Amino acid sequence: MLKHQLTMTIELILFLLSLLVFASADPTIETQTLPGCPSKCGDIDIPYPFGLGKNCSVEEWADIKCNTTFQPPKPFIGDLEVLQFLKTEVLIKNYIASSCYNQTGGLIAQIPSLVTLTGTPYTFSSTRNKVTVLGCDTFVLIRGTTGQNFSSGCVSLCGKKESLVDGTCSGIGCCQTSIPNGLQEFYALVGTLNNYTSIWSFDSCGYAFLGEQDKYSFKVSDFSNITSLGDIPIVLNFAVGNRTCKDAKKDPATFACKDNSFCYDSVDGTGYLCNCTVGYSGNPYLNQGCQDVNECKVQNSSPCEGSCTNTQGSYYCSCPSNYYGDGRKDGTGCTKKNKKLPILQLTLGMDSGLIFGLLFLLGGTCWLYLIIRSRALNKLREKFFEKNGGLLLNQQLSSHEGVVESTKIFTADELKLATNNYDEHRILGQGGSGTVYKGILPDSRVVAIKKSKIIDQSQLGQFINEVVILTQINHRNVVKLLGCCLETEVPSLVYEYVSNGTLFHHLNKQSATLLGISWDDRLRIASETAGALAYLHSAASVPVIHRDVKSANILLDDNYTAKVADFGASRLNPLDETQISTLVQGTMGYLDPEYFHTSQLTEKSDVYSFGVVLVELLTGEKPLSFERSQEQRNLATYFIVSMKENHLFDVIEAGIVNEGKVEQIDAVAQLAKRCLNLNGEERPSMKEVAAELEGLRGFERRPWIQQSNGKNMSLTSDEIDLYAIPSGCYTDSASGLYSLENDMIQSMNVPR
Repeated sequence: MLKHQLTMTIELILFLLSLLVFASADPTIETQTLPGCPSKCGDIDIPYPFGLGKNCSVEEWADIKCNTTFQPPKPFIGDLEVLQFLKTEVLIKNYIASSCYNQTGGLIAQIPSLVTLTGTPYTFSSTRNKVTVLGCDTFVLIRGTTGQNFSSGCVSLCGKKESLVDGTCSGIGCCQTSIPNGLQEFYALVGTLNNYTSIWSFDSCGYAFLGEQDKYSFKVSDFSNITSLGDIPIVLNFAVGNRTCKDAKKDPATFACKDNSFCYDSVDGTGYLCNCTVGYSGNPYLNQGCQDVNECKVQNSSPCEGSCTNTQGSYYCSCPSNYYGDGRKDGTGCTKKNKKLPILQLTLGMDSGLIFGLLFLLGGTCWLYLIIRSRALNKLREKFFEKNGGLLLNQQLSSHEGVVESTKIFTADELKLATNNYDEHRILGQGGSGTVYKGILPDSRVVAIKKSKIIDQSQLGQFINEVVILTQINHRNVVKLLGCCLETEVPSLVYEYVSNGTLFHHLNKQSATLLGISWDDRLRIASETAGALAYLHSAASVPVIHRDVKSANILLDDNYTAKVADFGASRLNPLDETQISTLVQGTMGYLDPEYFHTSQLTEKSDVYSFGVVLVELLTGEKPLSFERSQEQRNLATYFIVSMKENHLFDVIEAGIVNEGKVEQIDAVAQLAKRCLNLNGEERPSMKEVAAELEGLRGFERRPWIQQSNGKNMSLTSDEIDLYAIPSGCYTDSASGLYSLENDMIQSMNVPR
């Protein structure tokens, strides 16, 4: 009996392993359609759930139009030409945006690109597609819709043809940027900084397209021949319906997954998909579409040494009567009985004591394997810890009294436990630099954990230095760093959890549950944010320039207290330097024009960006929107023009005008105008801005102090309290490590 059980256990293990071998399948859907429906359009197979003609598809969104004016005919989804149908994806033809200029800088032609999937269950694949821009004096502005509006940009520059390198798309002649999950509309407009006048001899046009990233590799020859760009497909994801598998199964009449198949939820939006179960292949959306796989004839080669017998969803092997073994090629095979027995069979023929000994030996082997694996994992974690500067960070932290107590170095296991192994339901936000998860520590503290993307090893020293500097900052309006984890390939950061979303989301009311913010709260948020930035500029031991001030980086707690976040683009500013030469980085709509054109970063760059935030607070509008008219597209420019024409209250949000604080609103508008001065030297400092906003708040909290001459007094910049108890926040020069926003415009890296 014991021998029989052991034999059955071994055969079961080998059987499961064989299932893994035969589970792999062709990525394309089997070419099967509903009875009576055409199976092809030209050279393209049309598999169900898609279909040609009436009642040939699962739903209206899957109706395919076959355009017979082409030879051969071509299939279309709406106006989009289909190139191929895959199991969970559809490949469509891409559309190239372009702009071309003559030798004197005159625009010859400008063609935008617009691809819309709105109203359908299709989405652009965020993992398979990227936006690519070609040109040596080229930028592209991108917008689209997910659950929210999305905007982004990418800049490609170069001064001479010799600087271009085939296969390299890092901003010199070619740049790429990602798209968010769930995107359903893509619009791209190609622009230029200098109208190609300095590089016209080898480049007079710029191009941009969305396409499958693995199918494109940059070539210098693409500048003169863009024909090959049209061969790069766009990858679309699709799903059935708008319900989860659990809900869809409640209605068997409409449930799309048929016999011998299983259902799984779409990861790129709503709806679900179907797949044949292991041991079956075919079309899971058709009745009897998933047919048994005859493993005995896979690739014309039986998996058995002996006889192979196919069963529904599986198979089994057997040996001739004068042989023993499981009969499988990946198992013990078949061995003639008069040959020398292998160790396993000898053991099975011995008494039960030896069998228990074998089981003990197997158990000991597994235990030894787990120990070796655990040690290897610990060594790998130690390697990552050292590579990420853990030893240097420990040394630096131990040299600062009080910092060690407030800043903890977490283990990888602690963060896995806190995030339930990085469960996707714990995701708070995603950005270009990483993903933020909600975590719960053993002491029940709720935290935000940023799992970052690859860090630049060349900047590791600066990374550690900035960690140490910002762990000494503890301002009530700056998000606090609680600790970090260096045991993984890239560092993870643990921050205090700020529960009420971003200022951007509240101003744009992107959720029905969000209420409008009163003027008093807006003024307080502006004052708190300005105080935090002034502290970073003026009171930190080494001044810090944030470099990406925007409403999406201002978090709010349940009391609408402001917390400045996301120091991923920040730079330390030594006290003896007034300017820092750096790659231009920031968010379009907030980016200081002077910094953009000179690459010289100063504290006044933050002042300009904060001026845009003030305008957002006044108007409730987005800083950059393609939905507005041309003259109103850039909010900062439109605001300045409105003030010059004495139309200020035409652009102020009606709700706050009705609160009657006209004098305060006008004063904040005048302050915003000074912050938005194109000449950085003429802008006020953040310390001056903070003092003026605090004075305006005092206008409401107490009567203005009267001087002897009867004039009103406000706080001076020297009276504003920029200091708080030292110790606790974080910045990372290599990767933005705390960003809860779904950025409306991604960061732009402009090589200079």
